Amino acid sequence: MSAPHEHACDQEAKAHHDHGSCCCDHGDDNGSGWESRSLALSGVLVGAGLLLRWTDLAPAPVQTSLFAVAIAAGGWFLLPAACRALRQLRPNIALLMVIAVIGAAVIGEWAEAATVVFLFGIAEWLEGWADRRARRATEALLQLAPKIAVVKRDGAFIEVPVDQVAVEETVATKSGMSIPLDGVVISGESAVNQAPITGESVPVDKKPGDTVFAGTINGEGSLEIRVTKASGDTTLARIIRLVAEAQEQKAPTQRFVDVFARYYTPAVTVLALLIFLTPPLFMDGDWSVWLYRACVLLIIACPCALVISTPVSIVAGLTALARLGVLVKGGAHLETIGGLKALAVDKTGTITEGKPMVQGVELVNAQSVSDVLRIAAAIDDHSAHPLAKAVVAYAKEQKVAFNRAEKYQNNSGRGAEGVVDGHAYFVGNHRFAHELGVCNADIERRLTSIEGKGQSVVVVGHRPHDGCTGEVIGIIAIGDTLRPNAKAAIAELHAAGIIQIVMLSGDNQRAADFIARQVGIDEARGDLLPENKVSAVKALRDKHGVVAMVGDGVNDAPAMATANIGIAMGAAGTDAAIETADIALMQDDLGKIAETVRIGRRTMGIIRFNITFALGLKGLFLVLTLIGHASLWMAIMADTGATLLVVANALRLLRAVKPV
Repeated sequence: MSAPHEHACDQEAKAHHDHGSCCCDHGDDNGSGWESRSLALSGVLVGAGLLLRWTDLAPAPVQTSLFAVAIAAGGWFLLPAACRALRQLRPNIALLMVIAVIGAAVIGEWAEAATVVFLFGIAEWLEGWADRRARRATEALLQLAPKIAVVKRDGAFIEVPVDQVAVEETVATKSGMSIPLDGVVISGESAVNQAPITGESVPVDKKPGDTVFAGTINGEGSLEIRVTKASGDTTLARIIRLVAEAQEQKAPTQRFVDVFARYYTPAVTVLALLIFLTPPLFMDGDWSVWLYRACVLLIIACPCALVISTPVSIVAGLTALARLGVLVKGGAHLETIGGLKALAVDKTGTITEGKPMVQGVELVNAQSVSDVLRIAAAIDDHSAHPLAKAVVAYAKEQKVAFNRAEKYQNNSGRGAEGVVDGHAYFVGNHRFAHELGVCNADIERRLTSIEGKGQSVVVVGHRPHDGCTGEVIGIIAIGDTLRPNAKAAIAELHAAGIIQIVMLSGDNQRAADFIARQVGIDEARGDLLPENKVSAVKALRDKHGVVAMVGDGVNDAPAMATANIGIAMGAAGTDAAIETADIALMQDDLGKIAETVRIGRRTMGIIRFNITFALGLKGLFLVLTLIGHASLWMAIMADTGATLLVVANALRLLRAVKPV
């Protein structure tokens, strides 16, 4: 059991306690520990004292003794932090409460003083429990990964701790067991429940060559897996670390509350002192009356509810999203997504499956389809672009033999060129064909027809050089399939309050328009180079203020960095996407963005309500105190009630969603 620490409003408290609310460490998660027992004793003594007082079964000294012991028993929630605040001359909530309790005891209000200590302790204990509950929901993910792995060594499978398993070793996972480490299936087939990583509850079929993640649950089959990441570097471990870091980062609203509390607390202390001293010294007031009112002021002015209102809400919101497979890299991003007005989305891999396939090959000046594929594949074999990969895969599927082109040169956003069999060739999009001057009326008609079907074109031809005019030898039509839920996801985004959704694509404008119409996107912008996407995002920011960009976290990095929020799709197992994006969707599901926006807005709504409620209640009781219509009982009940209400309100976020 650690020593008690200061309340969250104390600026010297540790960072992780700034997100909580408690003055002290409240024991383990089940509420045991000497502090909890001490608080229980305080409650029993307060109850006994009040019973004796109401029934008059014991003399006043006995009642006072019970209340005094109750104050001492519950004082462990106050005294250590109050003493530190006094030494540092930085008044905090604990110090305010201690002064109020001493004042009440001085004027003989022992019952109220003891009740103040007990109820404040209850509020603090419950706040600590709320903070632990929100964090525990995320930290429990770590328990999903087994501590022991069955590893193949020297031809036999043996059990060893997971932290002793090296990359490239082979581990076996029986049916119903958790997969111990990230890896690639090398033997066996099974359905794997990936909910802890991606948030999807439907098991995913795995076969040799497929990636699996630590902490996911193997189904009925038996798998042998080649380990690709050590235990400390698994996707699950990285998620837990990043969520923990996100929970420690303060959102703008939280920073405002911290600054407010820093000045508010000493100001209240001075005000209470003035209320105590001014009327008796200058207006012939009764010392006991104004000391009582000063004590009431100190209690009602304690900003417990205000201080706890934001951090518990932020942690609960982050945790709810993590359970959905959405990794938000900090409370500031959660606040920003809550104010999202416009969304820019990449086409390939976001709206479409990102697995383009050759739909057909049209001959122009070539003798055969294989000639067109041979030239195109020879150049595209150098590239990792999805369209280039589709061309190479189709050439291999058609059993077209080719050698890699020489003198390969990439032209970003346009195409590529190289030398094949001693001749200069190019492959590229519609724009590149125009730039090279090889388009004519017939080719333009063909390209327009293909693009009108929502397909991309790869123009293949001789590159103009040394005074020779180039020519097109063939056109390859490549199509990508829409994601099954793309149309529904776009509708959900509009329903969530997104004013404008714009698709940004390097493909031609006709293809972009065709896809946009199919899924209900407001606007499509095609023929964009990477720098054009950045300009488009800037224009959206100028128009709407808060804009998010959805991409793969690597190729769209400039545009994602320009947006207020960068969102990476399908980031599970992709280190670059998890690191570069502000929000990472572990699953390739655009619909998760709408849920993220809803939770972000709900979080901000709860924070605004909590802050308004806390400040409004304080203002009301401050007025009642000054005019003499508030008592210590009312003050502590209002303060405790407000604190418990804002905590309960914030924890509703944990029930907002379930993995789907």
